[in-house]
Amino acid sequence: MYIGDYLGRRAIYSPDKTAVIDTGHDPVLRLNYAQLNERANRLANWLRQEAGIGKGDRVAILARDGIAHLDCFFTCSKLGAIHTALNWRLHWRELAGIIAQTTPQALFYSDDFRETAVQLQADANARSLRHFVHLEGEGVPGSLPYESALQNGLPDPIFDPTIEAEDIAALIFTGGTTGLPKAAQVSHRMIAWNTLNTVIHDLHHDDVYLNVFPLFHTGGLFVYTLPNVIMGGTTILLRQFEPERVLALIEQERVTVFAAVPTMYQLLTQARNWDTAVLTSLRFCTSGGAPLPVPLVQKYTAEKGIHFKQGFGMTEFGPGIFALAAADAISHAGSIGRPNFYVAARVVDDDNRPLATGEIGELVLKGPSQSSGYFNDPEATAEAIDDEGWFHTGDLAVYNEEWYFTIKDRKKDMFISGGENVYPAEIEAVLYGHTAVHQCAVIGIPDAKWGEVGLACVVLQPGAAATTEELLNHLKDHLAAYKVPRRVEIMKALPISAAGKILKRELKQQFTN
Repeated sequence: MYIGDYLGRRAIYSPDKTAVIDTGHDPVLRLNYAQLNERANRLANWLRQEAGIGKGDRVAILARDGIAHLDCFFTCSKLGAIHTALNWRLHWRELAGIIAQTTPQALFYSDDFRETAVQLQADANARSLRHFVHLEGEGVPGSLPYESALQNGLPDPIFDPTIEAEDIAALIFTGGTTGLPKAAQVSHRMIAWNTLNTVIHDLHHDDVYLNVFPLFHTGGLFVYTLPNVIMGGTTILLRQFEPERVLALIEQERVTVFAAVPTMYQLLTQARNWDTAVLTSLRFCTSGGAPLPVPLVQKYTAEKGIHFKQGFGMTEFGPGIFALAAADAISHAGSIGRPNFYVAARVVDDDNRPLATGEIGELVLKGPSQSSGYFNDPEATAEAIDDEGWFHTGDLAVYNEEWYFTIKDRKKDMFISGGENVYPAEIEAVLYGHTAVHQCAVIGIPDAKWGEVGLACVVLQPGAAATTEELLNHLKDHLAAYKVPRRVEIMKALPISAAGKILKRELKQQFTN
């Protein structure tokens, strides 16, 4: 037996300790570990008895951050089922494709996404969904109210004793380079080792963590939220990122650990209550997703006395992989720091040979906090993990004599916009679906607010006509809003290499110089 019943254990050790504060609930919901465990037991018993959910089955949730996400995750952990949190930013057609790929049997959804649930209920790609549960509102035909499921489920302890370390606990989706997002398989072993890495570097038993990341992301569920639960700390959930409220909650709840992406930290300094906010309870803040600008670090340090740690993680590994200590935030600005304790890292050339200090190559990783490949996608798994077990990140990196690593570029075309990974090939595939498009290339260009935004460079078919607005609307009809490029540039020709490949580096130079 492997420890998958995280709440069952924590309810024994600290039943009366405040586990979760859901600030999106009206009124604010405060649950101790015993209460949180009972909710998960009730939901697990209901899912087993009424929906026939058992080990290995997928259970999907489509909702903004709130207690239901944790209920669903801990319920799945008790049953040996696989928590499958869907990105609510995606277009419903994208979600239907993901459901066809992962075949969940049940969908929990909030009223915000009722129309999406309507579309999914009628779509042939989502026919695996046999049970719909609405968190609030009226729900789609045949849907059951969430509170009824909780009330009708027995509170009796429930746990599958056959759960082992390599069993999959969750699927977390990462951008697909050629189409649908891939589902990284997060095992119970991966969770345990990531927690150990996190505890070594960051967490205490009495920490209060405010989460502002979407819980469908590895950043929301696994960076601090789950390690903090395992440690017996208190986790605060916010329905969505609101700068003024974040600052107020840090002060009111005496938050000790906070994490965000650079864009969020910028927005906090622009909030109306920034000057008066008291942030003295914070032991540190963590930044990830992109390098944190030195002037921003200096502003937080000078005005609020904040100590910044910076990190680097991935959906498929960790997610805690590298950490840059607060003392190094300025002296080693731009570095992702050193590997976490139980993470092996090296830089290799195109022939997979290790490179020395100062040489740029691909960053590869190895260790027990590595994911178990991609769900139902052996080809993608084989491409990412070599014969020696090293995971190939696709990032070009370099390290120095003190073992500080720095990301220099991306081997793949992916760029990060507001903390979200955006894969140009996915956008290009949609553009090529427009009859007027002959050639296209999508690149990421710098943006003061989002870090990077997309630019679509398009060559039209001979004799065809299309406006940039028309092409943008075509993209909006098929893609999540954050994937849609900021603008479309119609060009006479794209730069092409002798091998016939579009030279995206030349496009970047053209539009960023």
